[in-house]
Amino acid sequence: MSPRPYRLGQRQASTEQTRARILAAARSLLMASDGFSSFSIEMVAKEADVARMTVYHQFGSKIGLLEVLCDSLAASGGMEHMATIFQQPRPLKALQMYIQLFGRFWDEDRLVMRRLRALAALNPDFEQVIRTRDGWRRKGVQVLTQRLADSRLLPPGKPLDEIVDLLFTLTSFETFDLLAGPEKRIQDVVPLVQKLTHAALQLPDTAEDAVSEGEPAGKPCGDAGE
Repeated sequence: MSPRPYRLGQRQASTEQTRARILAAARSLLMASDGFSSFSIEMVAKEADVARMTVYHQFGSKIGLLEVLCDSLAASGGMEHMATIFQQPRPLKALQMYIQLFGRFWDEDRLVMRRLRALAALNPDFEQVIRTRDGWRRKGVQVLTQRLADSRLLPPGKPLDEIVDLLFTLTSFETFDLLAGPEKRIQDVVPLVQKLTHAALQLPDTAEDAVSEGEPAGKPCGDAGE
């Protein structure tokens, strides 16, 4: 066997380890009470014990680093189930599953989520990354709202854009985080958010469409579909 493929494999493994170390450093800084407000490539490089140019080589920019960090949170937060939700034929059940999935996602690393979103109000790089992902969530809400409307499950005369705004707010990190407070996990308030959604939208609550608390959001499947 030629030593070249072996050396390439070693190099790839080393690159992946460095990348993982940089991401871990970024998360660590976001969790630190004295480090998150001045988050920078320089600080991440120092925390990861690598050169600043190594971070740029791996991620291209601070936005690139934040994008990959958010992608890793999505992967560990179960976003691969999103495709299953949109394949669910019953719109009420799909909505309940959507809320359940975001409860799991927001709970994945609550402090990091909170810091990312707080910094989005202060830093244009963070704002761009969070705005993009919120846009994906809004598109999901739009699809679910249209399905509810097509099935005549929404109260007549209510503008769809108002319903989208309402669902977008109810599925936000800020809503889950506020309802959970300091004593509960975010996943603990999923049933409450589901009930609030049904009440706010005046949705029918039939046994056929209800999702029990213990029912999983869906079988593992392919694309994260954020």
